[in-house]
Amino acid sequence: MDTTGFKQAPRPVTLEAHGVRLVPLTRDHTAGLRTAAADGELWNLRVTSVPEPGQTESYVDQALKGRDDGHMLPFAVIDATSGAVLGSTRYHDIVPAVARLEIGYTWYAGSRQRTHVNTACKLLLLEHAFDALGAAVVGWRTDNYNHASQRAIERLGARRDGVIRHHAPRRDGTVRDTVMYSLLAGEWPEVRAHLLYQLRRPRA
Repeated sequence: MDTTGFKQAPRPVTLEAHGVRLVPLTRDHTAGLRTAAADGELWNLRVTSVPEPGQTESYVDQALKGRDDGHMLPFAVIDATSGAVLGSTRYHDIVPAVARLEIGYTWYAGSRQRTHVNTACKLLLLEHAFDALGAAVVGWRTDNYNHASQRAIERLGARRDGVIRHHAPRRDGTVRDTVMYSLLAGEWPEVRAHLLYQLRRPRA
């Protein structure tokens, strides 16, 4: 992958802290992803990309094709203590020419939602993007009806850039508007401090 704009080329890497491990996605994670998705039957949510049980293999294959084509780096989210697969996330739309990448395709087992897991994953991904790769900007995109995702992105400190109308198909055949967010390198130190505070504060 071209390093233009980045300090180093984005490559598969393992990231770990705060009880969470992000490991490069492989086909060996297929069964674990299927189990994680079944925790809450997440494929029934029309505004997410969670694969249905019979589509997990093709979901992994498409992610790995994006990796091989140079515009994605997919991860399995692992519980560092038990080794259980908790979900998946990835860098995508990697544009070396302007040192830009996005974080998305993120989902977790129902029992791990609204826990520290998402905060820990975002901290790991943002630290690697800004501190190791030297990204100039990190972006997010989400369905206009995925209000939970929008709130989670905004809690990170990302800025809402706008809405791309009639942008992408949903699994049910309708077409979504896409809400775009971004975080610039200069905004990262404050966001990092906020995420560390969120991880360290007592949880009710």
